[in-house]
Amino acid sequence: QVHLVESGGGLVQPGGSLRLSCAASGRIESNYAMAWFRQAPGKEREFVAAFSWSGIRFVYGDSVRGRFTISRDRAKNAGNLQMNSLEPEDTAVYICALSTRGNPISSTLPRIDIYDSWGQGTRVTVSS
Repeated sequence: QVHLVESGGGLVQPGGSLRLSCAASGRIESNYAMAWFRQAPGKEREFVAAFSWSGIRFVYGDSVRGRFTISRDRAKNAGNLQMNSLEPEDTAVYICALSTRGNPISSTLPRIDIYDSWGQGTRVTVSS
């Protein structure tokens, strides 16, 4: 099983930016998918963004589309989440996930049940 470790969280003012990274141990195949979810206190886990490791499919949640960008760093075996124009509503623990089920289509990428490896999360707080 691939082990995932997130980094890059912290405190930022509204309108600011943060870049999260998800480093994976072990080999990631081209038919895997990586995603970011987030969970705020008292709320359900919410899909943020995902991509197929092949680089063909990129999907974003409605609340972050246009502000967040997900990308892969093959050299570092990592996925990144660039977050711009942050709002207090973005405050949450951001959790990286990996699906090894093979070639998920775009419509399935937001589903929690396709991911079989999860990181511990990194906290993002947006506050003035």
